[in-house]
Amino acid sequence: MSDIIKLLPDSVANQIAAGEVVQRPASALKELIENAIDSGADKIQILIKDAGKSLIQVIDNGCGMSLTDARMCFERHATSKICKAEDLFAIRTMGFRGEAMASIAAIAQVELKTRRHEDELGTCIRIEGSEIIGQEPVSTMPGTSISVKNLFYNTPARRNFLKGNPVEIRHLNDEFQRVALANPDIFFTLHQDGNEIFHLPKGSLKQRIIHLFGNAYNQKLVPVEETTSIIDLKGYIGKPEFAKKTRGEQFFFVNNRFIKDPYLNHAVLNAFEEVLSADSYPLYVLFIDIDPSKIDINVHPTKTEIKYQDEKAIYAIIRSAVKRSLGRYNISPTLDFNQETGFSQMISPKAHEDIVPPAISFNPDFNPFSPEKKEREIPFLRNSQEERKTVTKNWGSLYEIVQPEAQQNGLELDGNRQVEIGSQVFKSIGKQIFQLHNRFIISQIKSGFMLIDQQAAHERILFERFLEHLESRQGASQQSLFPQTVTLNAVDFELVKELLTDIQSLGFQIREFGKNTMIIEGVPADIGTNISELEILEHLLEGFKNNQSALKLNKRDSLARALARNTSIKSGQSLSSEEMNLLIDELFACEMPNTSLSGKPVISTFTLEELLQRFEK
Repeated sequence: MSDIIKLLPDSVANQIAAGEVVQRPASALKELIENAIDSGADKIQILIKDAGKSLIQVIDNGCGMSLTDARMCFERHATSKICKAEDLFAIRTMGFRGEAMASIAAIAQVELKTRRHEDELGTCIRIEGSEIIGQEPVSTMPGTSISVKNLFYNTPARRNFLKGNPVEIRHLNDEFQRVALANPDIFFTLHQDGNEIFHLPKGSLKQRIIHLFGNAYNQKLVPVEETTSIIDLKGYIGKPEFAKKTRGEQFFFVNNRFIKDPYLNHAVLNAFEEVLSADSYPLYVLFIDIDPSKIDINVHPTKTEIKYQDEKAIYAIIRSAVKRSLGRYNISPTLDFNQETGFSQMISPKAHEDIVPPAISFNPDFNPFSPEKKEREIPFLRNSQEERKTVTKNWGSLYEIVQPEAQQNGLELDGNRQVEIGSQVFKSIGKQIFQLHNRFIISQIKSGFMLIDQQAAHERILFERFLEHLESRQGASQQSLFPQTVTLNAVDFELVKELLTDIQSLGFQIREFGKNTMIIEGVPADIGTNISELEILEHLLEGFKNNQSALKLNKRDSLARALARNTSIKSGQSLSSEEMNLLIDELFACEMPNTSLSGKPVISTFTLEELLQRFEK
């Protein structure tokens, strides 16, 4: 029997490795930017076309490469970062495995132009599917320019599984933001399809955060800094009042490398526990500097997971440092008596000659014992005595059964209404409805009564209404008296552009107005007026991103769900009888009145038998 085990060709091995290293265009962009950073560049330009499927180009002014290094960088496990196994415990660079370039070259058409600063000519190498198809000297700027074209051109299955351009662009922007935050001392630009999306000059970390997320973040940031024998911690956290309902603005960096660590994330959330609700997520950009020998970053090909030697101590340090910053910068309410305004500062002194003594007058005929005077001069005694007599006389009226106000006005439920809950049909008998704790609505039915969660009910009503608007493209709009100008960060601006048609179908009147700026001229007529246009749009985007990432809903369901949740009646809101009647009518006109958006019941029924059992001895 002949031997059956054979050594795979390098091209096949590279394609296998590419499946782990390069999952989508954003993965290739991350590897290319990290190589540019490791080269010592302080200026990096990025060009993207067709969401990275057609072109990803990264240009840097780093050290460049010689002819031999230019060819060698496309070989598997060829790297300048480490030489021996011990170097794994002292890694300070972004990359170290030597797999990225070989993996990218195996599944794309790559063109590399590079020149060292001391050389007169550079090198141009073209590769397709791991095969070098061209090599020549070229005149180019010092540094490296690498173009990745037609990603996954020879692996059609992987290319077909890529998402639409808007989704891939969001992943590209996320990877870019992470690298840009970690390196505020590097000048970055990002162009997508000819448009400049980011222009980030060198600066401090705070300036980089503001440039990435918008000028409004200047008032939201609280510095964090802690130095210990285990780690050095620095960065910024967001003030609790600016926390969002969705994740996405939480960044941890270990030795300038972005990581995903639920355990350390819990440490930050634990520090916010007393000043933040459980369903809110604060902004934080935190950097941990630690001895490389005390961590292991060789855990996952994407290098976003790290193992720590003393994980519990790092957790405690992060939690206490964040708590201290929240207290130090007066995030929690405190009393500072040294800052209180004294009476001496409240009273402005006058000059002696400007002081006028008060005039005093009296009535010489005044008789305090006169009965007429007593009643006339001190009338409140008579009134209070009369009031006490009236209350004492009519105390029984306090316990009389009074007809509900709405019932007196003739507002009763339709006696012919049929209510279907599950497999049973209930018939309303025309009794008045009530609100319980400003959260539930109680309505009497023939067999007992039903209890309705008012917030869940209104969410269901709005959700189905917004879905109908998205299908018909005819959402009613309420014109704003004063159009609002909204400045968004680059990622949210691109998201609004992607969703603009559907957002307008919901009833928004919104249009572009310059770079990263939108004008809101109208909002859906189905929502209340107790929330500003800016808040409506921000909540819509937050909810949409959360639905897309957590629930994997389609675009229209995500939009309708996000807008319904953020504009519905909330628990604790008092409703009039008319509003409760209308809410019930609209609820039972829905296709799924008994199911909330989270899959929980909206209506609970209680029969008379169940009530009687509670009173039986």
